[in-house]
Amino acid sequence: MKTLHDHLHQDPSNPQPKRILALDGGGIRGALTLGVLKSVEDLLRKRHGDDPNFRLCHYFDLIGGTSTGSIITALLATGKSVDEIQKMYQSLGTRVFGKSRILSLLRPGKFDEKELEKLLEEQLGQETIGGAGLQTGICVVAKRADTGGTWAFLNHPGGKYFEDNKGILLRNAVRASSAAPTYFDAEAFDVGNGEIGAFVDGGVSMHNNPAMLLFLMATTKGFPYKWKTGDDMLEIVSIGTGYAKIRRKLSECVGIAGVKWAPVVPAMLMDDADNHNQLLLQYMSTSPTAKVINSEFGDLSEDLIAPKALLHYIRYDVKLEQNELNDLGFTKVKAEKIREMSDASNKEVLRDIGLEAGKRIVVDSHFPKAFDI
Repeated sequence: MKTLHDHLHQDPSNPQPKRILALDGGGIRGALTLGVLKSVEDLLRKRHGDDPNFRLCHYFDLIGGTSTGSIITALLATGKSVDEIQKMYQSLGTRVFGKSRILSLLRPGKFDEKELEKLLEEQLGQETIGGAGLQTGICVVAKRADTGGTWAFLNHPGGKYFEDNKGILLRNAVRASSAAPTYFDAEAFDVGNGEIGAFVDGGVSMHNNPAMLLFLMATTKGFPYKWKTGDDMLEIVSIGTGYAKIRRKLSECVGIAGVKWAPVVPAMLMDDADNHNQLLLQYMSTSPTAKVINSEFGDLSEDLIAPKALLHYIRYDVKLEQNELNDLGFTKVKAEKIREMSDASNKEVLRDIGLEAGKRIVVDSHFPKAFDI
């Protein structure tokens, strides 16, 4: 079994392949992510001797997530199985998103963050960013509201800010990453040397899909990993929370008051950021799951930014359109309803959609033998 040191460090004289798992934000739709992850865990467990004690933290050297993805990240990194996390997620849906409240100056979030905080404390206890309970590398992405910076909370002891951040409770970092504006109040805590930082959901940065950020962290000199690139040396598995084609009526876009644009613009920017991240990763990788970015870029299968591929890139996501849901066997599920990120009533069907989709889209050949432990 690999130690935390084995996961985080790479011997420059004899580099071994490294594996990264990146998990998107998306509210209660994290239940869908877990459905897909179940197929990934089952496949990798079978590849590694069918050991019932096998966990994704044994395979992946770095697991990173944003918002709901950060919750899954933290639980995976502490050694929990996908099944264990899925059970917790069903509870999260009821406790956190089960009852909304009226917005006011005194209660700024649509949902009560206290229930989320209780659940995180139950699951993560007193574990810290630098704690011994983390079995692999971790990255929790949050947006620091008072300075505008995007923060990546890391457990690598060589990190520039590790000494300042290592004592931060993991549950606080995760709570910060999932503090979606209008849903929950911001999270504030000591980030070292008595400095208090205020954080909101990492999804309002460029990294609601954190895969590109994790690639940059793993390979650039400013970070402590400095892992070797190459499609036989670095693998990224990126998992989304479902997506759909954007459709708006002309009347919804022209002649409307400024206030009506408020909920629309962030969604536009997040969608563009996600597509841009996927475009760049496909442009620099070997990818068996490359998707069509748009009608002009295509899937970039004949394009490569460097002389050789810099990584092996796998992207799993589920299209939440009616035809696709029908094909999966969910003919009675309305696509428009299931896309809502805070509807607790969707938690079970999202899980089931993810489980069924995972059986179809997660393929053994996507994972090269070079990355087996």
